[in-house]
This record gives sequence, C-alpha cells and structure tokens, in this order.
Amino acid sequence: MSATASAFSRLRGGERVALFLPCYCDMLYPHIGQAMVGLFERLGVSLDYPQEQTCCGQPAFNGGSWPEARALARRFAKVFSPYPWIVVPSGSCAAMVKVFYPYIEAGAQADELGGRVFDLASFLVDVLGVVDVGATFAHSVTYHDGCHARRELKTSGAAVALLKAVRGLRYVPLPSIDECCGFGGLFSVEYERLSASMGRAKCDNILVTDADVVTSQDASCLMHLEGLLERQRLGKRPRTMHLAEILARP
Repeated sequence: MSATASAFSRLRGGERVALFLPCYCDMLYPHIGQAMVGLFERLGVSLDYPQEQTCCGQPAFNGGSWPEARALARRFAKVFSPYPWIVVPSGSCAAMVKVFYPYIEAGAQADELGGRVFDLASFLVDVLGVVDVGATFAHSVTYHDGCHARRELKTSGAAVALLKAVRGLRYVPLPSIDECCGFGGLFSVEYERLSASMGRAKCDNILVTDADVVTSQDASCLMHLEGLLERQRLGKRPRTMHLAEILARP
C-alpha cells in the first residue's frame, strides 16, 4: 500500500479484492474500469475481475421483476463468494447488493455478501484508510451525489474528502446537492418528461458552479446529465467524469 494510506486499514496483506463493474461501465464506459485498475495499482492493491460476473439485478428489481432479480442476485453471490472484499464504481449497484438483496429473499449467501461490498469512495476511505490517493487534477470540480450513495450508503463525505485531497483540484459545492438528477433507470423511461425536468434543474445548479468538471460515483447519472447538457448547446459546458477517472490521474 502506498505512503498516502493512513495507519487505519482493514485490508490485510494477501486478501483478494474483486472489481464488480456495473453494466453501464462494462458496455458504455469501459475506461472507468481501466481507471479503477490503475488507481488501485498505484495504491498497491491488485484487483481481480471475475469473468463470470453479470448484472446485479437492479433493473429487474426496480421494474418489479423480482424472480429475475433473485436469480441474478444468486448468481452474483456465487461468482463473488470467494472474495472477502468487493469494490464497485457505482453507488446504486453497491446499494442493491448491500441494502436490497434481503428484500427479494435471494438466500443467506447473497445476504451475507452485502457486508463485503463497497462503493469506490467508502472502500478507499473506510477500508484502505486513504484520503490522498496521489492524484493531480488542475481543474475546478463539482460533485453530483447519486441518490443511492447519499441516502442508502451515506458516502457523500468520503467522496468529497477524496476530491479535496487531489492536488490542483478546486472543489466547488453543488447547490441543492441532495436533489435527484431524475435518471433513476426505468424511471427515466416511464416518466420521461418528469425525468428530463429534474435533470434540467440539476444541470442549472451545475452551471451555477461554473466548474470545469462534474463528477459522480454513478456513470448512469453522468450519462443522463451529459445528454441534457449537450442538448442545451452551450458555448462552454462542464465535462462529465467519473470519480475514478479523476482519482486515477497521476
């Protein structure tokens, strides 16, 4: 582990850490997975990537298809059961495993696995004991707090602390940070107008910060916001970057 780690660390030498890559990252933003690997290598932690992994079942769960969600949860448990630590660059997917698996009665193995799953920010801060990860990023940055990360995992403080420790980065607080961006997976499909309205309100708050970059732990939220920002056809608009991409910068 690097010198940037504090004395507090729950990870013991030789323990295996698995990377669970959400569907959005796997299919649309694979560079987020690459950033995760690079970041953890810098910290002296090797990530395993189980090739058999699939969706955690969150879309099926949110859509009311609980038998399908239950089957995916059991598969998730089978694939990741050998690992004492599982890190995922998504607040929503981490919350699905940690909080919502018990609701669908996926079984004891799936329920037990929730205690081993961490979103990126909480794994770095609470498991590795790291705040300064050795990153440099000379831009102004505001942070969009995804609903699951904020309300279910309560990892807002960890993410902001990590950003503030990045060299050259100027952190700009986001007004009304506790408001949803309107994505919500299937919500944005079934309630398109409401979703877009919520997203535009979030974009207005982002633009008020005049930040160069808006970041989040959830690629799905960033995808939603990026699309809405592009439609406004602004002369200057902030880039969207996942938290892992910023923290991976040398």
